[in-house]
Amino acid sequence: AMLHREIRWERMVGDGGMPSAHSAVVVSITTMIARSQGFSSPVFALSFVFSMVVLYDACGVRYETGKQAHVLNEIMTNPDSELSKMTFNVKLEELVGHTPFQVFVGAIVGLIVGLIF
Repeated sequence: AMLHREIRWERMVGDGGMPSAHSAVVVSITTMIARSQGFSSPVFALSFVFSMVVLYDACGVRYETGKQAHVLNEIMTNPDSELSKMTFNVKLEELVGHTPFQVFVGAIVGLIVGLIF
């Protein structure tokens, strides 16, 4: 089935799709650091944690936001349809991002923890 699909070259540089460029880049960097610095290196530990944050974000926030965009696009392209006619097998997550204030407070907490420890 995949052999008969048209290749969309713009997907090679756009967001989303297969494979995840974010995942590939961070895992590649982490692997290179492990090979050159070793698994017990503080740089590897930092890279590994950073990679886990990026992978979590790619699977969670970005995926959920894509589902929401799909629903909104359906609504905009079919303005005559009623929302109650749309059925979903999962409830869309509404809290997928952070407000600027939440990001600011998180940054301050991180700064304080980093200075203490």
